[in-house]
Amino acid sequence: MVTLVNTLDPNHKSQTASAMQEKERPRHPEKAHRPDNPVQRKPKWIRVKAPTSPVYKETHELVRKNNLVTVCEEAGCPNIGECWSKKHASFMILGDTCTRACAFCNVRTGMPGPVDQNEPESIGKAVASMGLEHVVITSVDRDDLDDGGATHFANVIAAIRKASPKTTIEVLTPDFLRKEGAVEIVVAAKPDVFNHNMETVPSNYLKVRPGARYFHSIRLLQRVKEIDPEMFTKSGIMVGLGEERNEVLQLMDDLRVADVDFLTVGQYLQPTKKHHPVMNFPTPDEFKAYEKIAYAKGFLKVSANPLTRSSHHAGEDFAELKAARKAKQGN
Repeated sequence: MVTLVNTLDPNHKSQTASAMQEKERPRHPEKAHRPDNPVQRKPKWIRVKAPTSPVYKETHELVRKNNLVTVCEEAGCPNIGECWSKKHASFMILGDTCTRACAFCNVRTGMPGPVDQNEPESIGKAVASMGLEHVVITSVDRDDLDDGGATHFANVIAAIRKASPKTTIEVLTPDFLRKEGAVEIVVAAKPDVFNHNMETVPSNYLKVRPGARYFHSIRLLQRVKEIDPEMFTKSGIMVGLGEERNEVLQLMDDLRVADVDFLTVGQYLQPTKKHHPVMNFPTPDEFKAYEKIAYAKGFLKVSANPLTRSSHHAGEDFAELKAARKAKQGN
């Protein structure tokens, strides 16, 4: 799944100039003085072939032509060849700088700039021009905004509905911690799927996701279902961060209590020596076991393998999610 940072607005040139001026600034200043954690060699089941397909090249040219910056390139996502070869796309809104400093994430951290009010329209046009059947809208955390960026999410959803009415929309939101009413704003905009990733088990939060609160994230997902019981909800975690198997199973139970429909489980891959180390590489068979258990616990859809990412195969997965609900309802 291609993750795109919107730069189609008229202020792109000034933004680019600012980015060049900050080139010397560390991407993660809060991690600069941490001791190095050696990056482990990936096992054979995580290695993928270099992308060579014509469609991949076409997508690459489209990204460059429209001055788009891709998180999948910056993060070195292992699925880039597959996703770009299918012209799959998701957009990262609200800028490229996050107000959090999670130990696993490679997104730039710091104080973000002002919100681009032209971004919703630009993304709507991009979705329409690319002919996307399904799109994922994600963002950095914006703790500096009164609503955490919820209104901007709603505006982007509305713009896509106007420009490309047949496109289904999945949002992958931050946790909106201490942003009263934020989740209600996004749900009212009627995305087809509301995704918020738990990322890891609760015992890891202080060191892996220190700016978040485990039970707040559970409650956010539960609140979505309270507002709109028909809206699909989704959440994802990474393994390889030192979690115990029983903790993963408990997390599954917590998500089912919140009536979450779709679970993704993927392998954590360490972005740099300054990030949290990979503690282990569960085998493909271990992922299959997690998938089997998750289905037994009642999830409508489960994607669990080392290369799973939250937006990977999002369009196909949404179709399967809808089919699973119909089958359960006996339609």
